[in-house]
Amino acid sequence: MRRHPVIFGIFLLFAVGILFFLFMFGISRLGGERKSFASSEKIGVVNVKGIITDSKSIVDQISRYSDDGKIKAVVIRIDSPGGGVAASQEIYDAVTNLKKKKKTVVSMGSVAASGGYYIACAADRIVANPGTVTGSIGAIMHFSNVEDTLKKIGVRSSVVKSGKYKDSGSPLREMTPEEKLLFQGVINDIYEQFVETVSKARKISREKMKDIADGRIFTGRQAQKLGLVDTLGDMSSAIDTAAGLAGIKGKPEVVYPKEKGFTIWRYIADELSSAVVRELRGEMKGTYFLSRDHQLQFVLE
Repeated sequence: MRRHPVIFGIFLLFAVGILFFLFMFGISRLGGERKSFASSEKIGVVNVKGIITDSKSIVDQISRYSDDGKIKAVVIRIDSPGGGVAASQEIYDAVTNLKKKKKTVVSMGSVAASGGYYIACAADRIVANPGTVTGSIGAIMHFSNVEDTLKKIGVRSSVVKSGKYKDSGSPLREMTPEEKLLFQGVINDIYEQFVETVSKARKISREKMKDIADGRIFTGRQAQKLGLVDTLGDMSSAIDTAAGLAGIKGKPEVVYPKEKGFTIWRYIADELSSAVVRELRGEMKGTYFLSRDHQLQFVLE
């Protein structure tokens, strides 16, 4: 029986790819083992980047470092303008629990404001660059009103609701004074939670907090003078600070979060998929087939 060259080629490519993957995986494992034998005192790094919408991946990483006996301290690198209230609070709680077991230092990048600063308050120390944008202590809600625009194009809306406030904040109509009071109450409560958290964590009186917690932003240097930041420095300074707090002698090994999946494996899978598609197209040149909706299609290349 004659071997099909296409099938044989695909299996050969797959076998070579698997062998290459196993070889590279073995090397990486050996490299990792050498590192772990070289140092049993490590500093873990957790990255908080971009708008904070979900806390799960960050909280999971913090939990893994918390349970790892070789991780002696953790640096939270924040480069975020803020985000969701609940997500920021969940990360704050995770850092607070971590601090009970390990020394924790925050390193502020370009921006660590609003929810980003909320998270930072949970750490033992906050290190900011002189030009870091931080602060923005407060809460905000945005609402849009497209009622006039819809009227111009002749579109009207009808609403059926179970209570007078069920469609509060709808973009299809103007907000009533009662609804504005309702949302203002929510914002005020979130604001009070924020101020209370910062006041307690940074040991700043509520009277002083009221003077600076009006939504304004600060540079890292300004924030240090106000007591919102401990010291000025970069990521390396934050790592050195964490090492000092944890009593680590010498230069510590810094552990960064592992990326999900294996890049080599994804590369092999992509190459295999491309090869199969190319071969199938090659065999179907000049022929036709029926699509799933039974419409005739022609394959050309």
